[in-house]
Amino acid sequence: MEKLKERWGLTSNWEVLAIIIAFSINGSFATFIVRPILGQIGVTKENLNVVVFYILYIVPVIFVYQFTLPYVGWLVGQYRFFKNMQTKMMVRMKLKKA
Repeated sequence: MEKLKERWGLTSNWEVLAIIIAFSINGSFATFIVRPILGQIGVTKENLNVVVFYILYIVPVIFVYQFTLPYVGWLVGQYRFFKNMQTKMMVRMKLKKA
């Protein structure tokens, strides 16, 4: 826990817990949003190769995850932390200039 606090620049264990909870909620939320959308356009395990399905599933989940991360972070009181993290991830993915 101390390593995470130091790495992320946090001061309390509650902040670490809030951030871990936000990551969990956001991952579930992203898959919850993407799955029905892909189902509507016919991207399902039943009509595609499993490898193709998971590639087509993971890519939109990553983008939805990036978009919703600061908002879920706001719900747990860590908006600034997640906005900075989102910016870093988008720069690494070459979606935003540094």
